[in-house]
Amino acid sequence: MMSQLKRLAGQTAVYGISSILGKTINFLLLPIYTAYLDKEALGSFTAIYAFIAFLNIVFTYGMETTYFRYATGKGLDPQKVFAQIQSLLITSSISLGAIIYLSADPIAFWLGYEGEAHLFRWVAWILAIDAVMAIPYAKLRKENKALTFAVTKLGNILLNVIFNVFFIVLCFHVWKGDIFSSLQPIVKSFYRSDWGVDYILLSNLLANALMLPLLFKLAGKFSFGIDKNFIQPMWHYAIPLLFMGLAGVTNEVFSRGLFEYLLPENFYEGLTSRQAGGVFGANFKLAIFMNLVIQAFKYAAEPFFFNQSTDKNSPELFARVMHAFVIFCSILMVMISVNLDILGALFLRGEGYDSGLFIVPVLLFGYLFLGIYFNLSIWFKLTDQTKFSFYITLAGAAITILVIFLLVPVWGYMGAALSTLACYLSMSVICYTYGQRFFPIPYQTGKAVFYLFLAFALSYFGFYLEFEIPVLQFILRNGLVIAFVIVVLFFEKENLQKLGISIKKKKP
Repeated sequence: MMSQLKRLAGQTAVYGISSILGKTINFLLLPIYTAYLDKEALGSFTAIYAFIAFLNIVFTYGMETTYFRYATGKGLDPQKVFAQIQSLLITSSISLGAIIYLSADPIAFWLGYEGEAHLFRWVAWILAIDAVMAIPYAKLRKENKALTFAVTKLGNILLNVIFNVFFIVLCFHVWKGDIFSSLQPIVKSFYRSDWGVDYILLSNLLANALMLPLLFKLAGKFSFGIDKNFIQPMWHYAIPLLFMGLAGVTNEVFSRGLFEYLLPENFYEGLTSRQAGGVFGANFKLAIFMNLVIQAFKYAAEPFFFNQSTDKNSPELFARVMHAFVIFCSILMVMISVNLDILGALFLRGEGYDSGLFIVPVLLFGYLFLGIYFNLSIWFKLTDQTKFSFYITLAGAAITILVIFLLVPVWGYMGAALSTLACYLSMSVICYTYGQRFFPIPYQTGKAVFYLFLAFALSYFGFYLEFEIPVLQFILRNGLVIAFVIVVLFFEKENLQKLGISIKKKKP
């Protein structure tokens, strides 16, 4: 079991390093956006990318997990599974993309972007290309090509950053005549100073388009074709997962996508609802530190869980993985929360963005429960009862909608943040309750709950802990992180000793 845990940790480390590097590189765009774009453009960015996040799930409709299930645990030819699923996704992506592309004008009108239909035509291309690349990426993960996966992901992110910097920073200064004045006539021929979110979308589209041929080559050749009888069981397995995936982005759509429409005008003095949406979206991005850990874990854990599913000791192994995950992410939550003043100053460059920092611990806690839910959801994936993902999704979505509509008009930023926490917490509780009936796993539930809520309490205590001397404030706030680690070590002595790590008491 130790060798299995080490292998999972090693794979997670590779995915984690690439995710951390990639998200860090991508995250560096936030200071650029807050410095060069106005709050209205950031509000548009927040809303449109929530729209993309939602539709990404629709375009892939659970086929990544389905690929892992049928390429590893069903006795089928993995190459044929890959070819069939990839062919199906190419067909559906082109069809769905065409519908959005041809409907760009009415979509732009309905969402308040009249005259900017080109944004949604680019969205159609982005969604289609993302979906077509999903299974080649999954194939690299299934074949344990973590390094290749990481390099290609980083390459995509770097291209996206380069295009963003080129359009938003470099072209802007050349257009103004600040630098490279000799190039000004060329830049003026294509650069539009009134574009904001336009260049973010265009950069994303160009980066994806350039990456697509390379990824297809790395994944290997396949014969295009759809065998209805062969693919039908996979389709039935995948559809419930579509609803599970939608739950993962429901909050992003309802809290970020609808925020500007539910927030009363002049709720925040000096800000329109769309500008307030930009502030909320910028602070939402700070929760990315938790999300990237969860994403890295998911990349490594999903194929790992399926590969270990036939081992009689797998329930105990899954329980240990969950416990380690809760401890690590709880420490991370406290560490980020107590240092939000520093992180806010580094990444939120525009004036007034730090007014939303107080919601970040809630968002971190919500994302932590999303990671817990991912761990818990293994029971219905392994038992082929993915219909439960549909029921759990409905419950989470209903709670999200209720919280959003009730609290955003009253509490603004915090109301939207609480929808994230309420959704993922409720889904975790429901999934745990049913999972223990159908696929019992010996989770250390009592300890986990204690760690989670202690970490959340310390996060807010540290966030609001203030001293006039900055150095003293930094030391005391981060002392809470150390205190939490000491508490964990005290309660985990027995588990650590089982792993061969002894904690000896110092002699007086």
